[in-house]
Amino acid sequence: MKVIVCGAGQVGFNIARQLSSEGNDVVLVDSSEELIRKVTDMIDVGGVTGYASRPDVLMEAGAVDADMLIAVTYSDEVNMIACQVAHSVFSVPRKIARVRAQSYLEPVWRDMFRRDHMPIDVIISPEMEVADSVLRRISAPGAFESTPFLDGRVRLIGIQLGDDCPLLNTPLRQLTQLFPDISAMVVAFERQGKLHTSSGDDQLYPDDNVFLVAVEEDVDRTLSLFGHEKEVARRIVIAGGGNVGYAVAKKLEGQKNGIKTKLIELNREIAEKAAENLERTIVLNGDVLDSAILQEANAGEAESIIALTDDDKTNLLAGVLAKDAGARNAMVLVNNQNLMRLVTPLGIDAFINPRATTVSSILRHVRRGRIRALHSIRDGAAEVIEAQTLATSPLVGKPLGEVNLPTGVIVAAVLSGEKIEIPDARYVLKDGDHIVIFALRDAVNRVEKLFRVSVDYF
Repeated sequence: MKVIVCGAGQVGFNIARQLSSEGNDVVLVDSSEELIRKVTDMIDVGGVTGYASRPDVLMEAGAVDADMLIAVTYSDEVNMIACQVAHSVFSVPRKIARVRAQSYLEPVWRDMFRRDHMPIDVIISPEMEVADSVLRRISAPGAFESTPFLDGRVRLIGIQLGDDCPLLNTPLRQLTQLFPDISAMVVAFERQGKLHTSSGDDQLYPDDNVFLVAVEEDVDRTLSLFGHEKEVARRIVIAGGGNVGYAVAKKLEGQKNGIKTKLIELNREIAEKAAENLERTIVLNGDVLDSAILQEANAGEAESIIALTDDDKTNLLAGVLAKDAGARNAMVLVNNQNLMRLVTPLGIDAFINPRATTVSSILRHVRRGRIRALHSIRDGAAEVIEAQTLATSPLVGKPLGEVNLPTGVIVAAVLSGEKIEIPDARYVLKDGDHIVIFALRDAVNRVEKLFRVSVDYF
């Protein structure tokens, strides 16, 4: 597949790196010659310097025979025009654009993106993706990862094990024997910075980061077994009233589940706008690093502080100060890769990486075959993929234990008809089953081929 990625920032770089590593022909376009030179020295991709919205630049990048264009520059307008040019001039089949400004995405303007107007096949809103990620984390307290699959009937959970985890030093195959009524499977663990798929002989140790898939109704019990028995937050303080913070507050109001939310915003104009549009959220104008404001927001009595300002250091410090005041849980937004390493030493419970969230969302729309959903974890070290089986697939018709799955691949959950199951080696997949697969980076391309019907995109 030939892909043009417009924008060589962190998101564009990671998409290009991922697609290139899977054998795709990738060309990166950016207006910065220095950035293009740096990226092409690091990864095996082509590079073109220029504005992605210009036909001559896209021509040089190979748009004439490109299969897909992904526009993730810092300018919404450049992204949209690049897609328009790719369609109108070069007939590129698939166009994906990152659009940040929420005004473009309001329902009243939805016709703007019709195929006969501005033909963009997929629009990614980083702010909305991050807001949804925050809400998923809130629903699974104690987890640093929480992503639904199979229409919300199973969930991928990521947790860090403490010294008090009752399942330490226990072979994983014994967990099914000890807890036969809980439908969950450990699919991978991260130890000393390296991600491993799990096997029945593996044992878990303190400080391991564990990834598991569990049926939705068993998530709370599963978290409890792994030493993460925490109540869902009912009192939440949000730091930052920008696009992300406001979206989280608005979505929490829409849930109507008794959650009491307070929002702290430093900019008076932004705070006033949030106060006008939020119905049940208390909005405070002030500095989240001011102890008086934290006290006014009753941060010490909150189950969760969620720091979503546009400054990483402010978010980290806000989390530390709120926890010091008594908040039970702190979740922060961090863009800077170097600062992410401070999260655990500072006692922060979870962090959101907007770049990784956006990359994961875009890759979900890049995959070919009957792939319905996708979530990238640990900066692309692995993917969790939801797909539909085909009658011609080697997965179908024989026990999973006899299927020659690629190394680093685990079938973690199956929806067959209306029944959800966590499969074992004896399970036999049928044509049309919906399954959740965990795959390490090196195996993703082979997994994709298992579900490919043709070059159609689903």
